[in-house]
Amino acid sequence: MFSKKKVYIYIFVLLIVVFLDFWIFSNIKSTFVKITNDNNKNIVTLIDTVHSETDYNKWVKDISAKYENLSIIYLNGVPGFDDLVTYAGSEESLEFYQENSESKDFQNGLEYASYSEIYKSQNKFIYDGKNIDLYFSPVYDENEDIIGVGIYLFDNSENESFFNLLNIFAVGIIIIFAVIMYISKFTRDPVMSYIILGLFIIVGIFVVYPLYEAVRLTFIKNGVFSLEIWKTILTTNQYMEAFWGSMKLGLMTATISTLVGFLFAFTLSRTTVKGKKFISTMATLPVISPPFSLTLSIILLFGNNGLITKQLLGMSNFSIYGLGGLTLVQTMGMFPIAYLTMVGVLQSIDSTLEDASLDLNASKSRTFFKVTLPLAAPGILSAWLLVFTNSLADFANPLILSGSYKVLSVEAYIEVTGMGRLGNGAALSLLLLLPTVTAFLIQRFWVSKKSFVTVTGKPSGRITELVSKPVKITLNTLIILIIVFLIGLYGTIIAGSFVKNWGIDYTFTLDNFREALQRGKEAIGDTVTLATVATPIAGILAMLTALVVVRKKFPGKRLMEILVMVPFAIPGTLIGISYILAFNKPPILIVGTAFIIVINYVIRELPVGVESGVAALRQIDPSIEEAASDLGADVPTVFRTIVLPLLRPAFISSLSYTFVRSMTAVSAVIFLISAKWYHITVLIYNFSENLRFGYASVLATTLIVIVLLAFGLMRLLVRDNKNLEKTIN
Repeated sequence: MFSKKKVYIYIFVLLIVVFLDFWIFSNIKSTFVKITNDNNKNIVTLIDTVHSETDYNKWVKDISAKYENLSIIYLNGVPGFDDLVTYAGSEESLEFYQENSESKDFQNGLEYASYSEIYKSQNKFIYDGKNIDLYFSPVYDENEDIIGVGIYLFDNSENESFFNLLNIFAVGIIIIFAVIMYISKFTRDPVMSYIILGLFIIVGIFVVYPLYEAVRLTFIKNGVFSLEIWKTILTTNQYMEAFWGSMKLGLMTATISTLVGFLFAFTLSRTTVKGKKFISTMATLPVISPPFSLTLSIILLFGNNGLITKQLLGMSNFSIYGLGGLTLVQTMGMFPIAYLTMVGVLQSIDSTLEDASLDLNASKSRTFFKVTLPLAAPGILSAWLLVFTNSLADFANPLILSGSYKVLSVEAYIEVTGMGRLGNGAALSLLLLLPTVTAFLIQRFWVSKKSFVTVTGKPSGRITELVSKPVKITLNTLIILIIVFLIGLYGTIIAGSFVKNWGIDYTFTLDNFREALQRGKEAIGDTVTLATVATPIAGILAMLTALVVVRKKFPGKRLMEILVMVPFAIPGTLIGISYILAFNKPPILIVGTAFIIVINYVIRELPVGVESGVAALRQIDPSIEEAASDLGADVPTVFRTIVLPLLRPAFISSLSYTFVRSMTAVSAVIFLISAKWYHITVLIYNFSENLRFGYASVLATTLIVIVLLAFGLMRLLVRDNKNLEKTIN
């Protein structure tokens, strides 16, 4: 691919582009400087010619107050002829004049002004920590006689920012051109190279850059490097209490959720039980419902005016708020994560090993504890880790149900929105990464030390049931109780929509629907619109990334895999804070727009889609794609006509997950919403916080219905693909 001729042409063309780029941007800067100077001179001339004040102090202060980026110093008298009297708009400007009045540049400016000329200093001056443009101009009275000299200090810091932005664009254009030209001339598959480059740019801008800004802010105090923020975080009892509160909540939730998830996974995959489809549906229902829904129903049932605690049992001192209530809500909301992680592992265990154990006279219980459970250990540990990570990052449930119990995610939110301390909020969110990463490394290290391979050659096609009848009855009873409790929780939400004032007046009413939907129609429309826009983008991007990761070899492949998976591991509060820091300033100013919310949806849910696509691609023979390429199909054609159809289940699954998570998001999006673009989950939170549980129940029910309809529609699309169906002989 390389030759001397190609290299010489590449260098020659690149030099021409560098020259043109430099010339164009130099002209832009020169033109901008000329326009700025002319505008400043016009302001100076206007001020000089309209002067008629005799109270010079008042005149100077009025002029300084009128122009936001201008400070003025007035010297009454003609330089060289009169004794000059100084009038300054502030102590800072007076001090600035006294420090520089004897300099040659100031003397030149006064001399020019005494001859009725405007003088602009060519030297750089700093005033109030900012670069300024300095002008000297004569001041006239009504008879157009010179009575003094005005020294005008124009803040040009915005000009400096504009020039820095121009420099970024200039260098960026050269880099982009150099890379594009290099790919087109020196790579065998330019289209795929462009795709890989595009993916690196996306994760670089929307993953690495925001996290860098968040980390950087925690080490900056008053514009200089400092450890003050981290010192405050690590030595304040309130923050440490919140850290250990999050840890305790995470450990309890992860342990109990893993046990409940294992109960469902083992019963459905390793025993004969009726109604498996219904049980599986109920086990996954909390995943596709809004995060506030279970919290809301827990409050309606067990809160201070709860139906069970207050109305039925008459309890007055009971409180669901705090660690106990949070553990209950998070367990019911997160055990499906553990279930979905473990059910596949338990199904794939080769029953031959269990049969061998039973043939050697081991009891069913001993076989379970010595064979089945150890083989399922990787899945159990992964499930525990996922729930632990989600519990630490959970923001929605503690926001309403924590009471006086402190957790880091809520503390970070309060620091940002209540105190305006972005640095502290970012540091608290980063602190959440410490236990998550530690747990991940321990899990990986432990799993790598053991072998869990059971499928060698042809595995057994049947599964041996390891439970006795009493044990099976116990398992089924526990599952039924949990399902009944879940149905009760979701039923309470629906019932709360038809009650006038829960806890006080249980009169049937439809007013809640009319009022809540009237207030929430814009939020519902915004949420559905943003989720609908983000869903196809995330799905296609996930499948492209999976294709690149599985099928292609390129420098930095491992780095790309890590960067793509990073958003799944970091708390939503950190993503929200880092996006505010990164995209609330040039060159990418998108805070307050729909664009930043859509990007958040896409990047936040991308890892799950990628993992789904990778798993599906590893089961597809690459020779199918190679055959299409040999027949002349380019990369986009192969992707559109071969890869996507074969990845249809994974693709639809990615779309479903992105839409559901976008509709029910709260932790990151609560920082990114604006007056123009709102989110239904934030509105549900606001209603709940203000004790308008009827309105909150209506919107939660509406959200559940929308999500279930969309989820069901996408499931139908998967089943509709007849080419991928298999028959069982």
